[in-house]
Amino acid sequence: MFLPDVENNPQPGPYADMIRMMKSAGPEYPQIWHLFAFKPDATAHLAKFTQEIMREPGPLTPGLRELIAAYTSSKNDCPF
Repeated sequence: MFLPDVENNPQPGPYADMIRMMKSAGPEYPQIWHLFAFKPDATAHLAKFTQEIMREPGPLTPGLRELIAAYTSSKNDCPF
């Protein structure tokens, strides 16, 4: 547990539901979900920002953006 106060106090919403489901199934899940469940209103803004960065028209294709994100995550030892 990295942030016990955050991880133990999720607010109702989709991320809290996903955490509960994944815990009962046993597999690992992204730990950032705890932060998303703790502050769901802020999460909506982050999700919109991420969607625009990754999917809206730009000089890089969405596929190349995904590849860059996956490579960066692997270099950071992040399974995302």
